[in-house]
This record gives sequence, C-alpha cells and structure tokens, in this order.
Amino acid sequence: MSKIGGLLRRTFGVVREHVGTDHLGNRYYLIPEQKTWTGRHVRAKRIVEAANPAEHEYMEGSIPMEWEAWVRGRRKEPPSIEELMLNESQREKIKLKAIEVEEKDLALQAKEYEEGLVATPTRTVAKGHASTAIFGKEELSQEPTSTANKFQPGSWMPTSKK
Repeated sequence: MSKIGGLLRRTFGVVREHVGTDHLGNRYYLIPEQKTWTGRHVRAKRIVEAANPAEHEYMEGSIPMEWEAWVRGRRKEPPSIEELMLNESQREKIKLKAIEVEEKDLALQAKEYEEGLVATPTRTVAKGHASTAIFGKEELSQEPTSTANKFQPGSWMPTSKK
C-alpha cells in the first residue's frame, strides 16, 4: 500500500486526508509523512482550510480550541463531535456562573456601601499629564514668562538658588 501511495504522491503531488470539519465550516487535513522523488523524507503536516479565507476576516476564536490543539500537535487524535459539544456546553455553564457571581458581588458591594462598612471610592480629577515630573503639584515657576507685546526687557530678575 505504501509503495502505491508513494507512486501516487510522486505522480499527482501531495495527497491530503480530510480529517474533519468544525461547526464554523473550517476543514482540517492531514498530509501523511512521505518520501519525495529524490528520496527525502517529509514530515507529516496538519493544516486548516479556513471557511473565510480572507486574512482580514480572521478573528480570535475562528478555530475551536480542540482543533487548534490538534493542528499544533498538542493532541494526537482529532476531536470528536461529542467532545466538541460537551466542551461548548461546559463553557456556556461557566459563563453563566461567572455572570451570577459578578451580580452577587455587585449586590454585596452595594449593601456594604449602604451600611457604611466600606467607604465609597472617591473620584479625583487630575490636572496635567501623569508622565510629567510635576504631576499634581502646583508650584510657581522661576522661569520668565512673556506675553508678547507686554514684556519689558530687564523687568525680570533671576532669584538666587541659595
């Protein structure tokens, strides 16, 4: 079988085996280990044929985590449909629990603020830019200032730095 497969690969090019398709329409292929016509060994490859082939349309999460782990070689076997469905339902449960916990936390904070157990956070307005050396300080400058036509030469005298 491997001799026939090798002959077909040499004759018709790379043979890829369809492994699966996810719910987003991405198709996954395995290119088995093969020998070129020169006798060089080529390692097996795992590739994805995206449902939206335009690069600018790719978004994080366009490939399910299980399939990405298979493509990157972190798992040996491709994921089954049952596994994908089970993991998706678990993710939804976790999202719902996170929302529930956040609502309880906000209600507890509001109750503590009302009872006076916790001081309400103050909101301060900062003047200037935080990266400046004198952020938040209002000191008078020793530097001369000019307002165009009102400046009188010799009216400013430097102060001693002693």
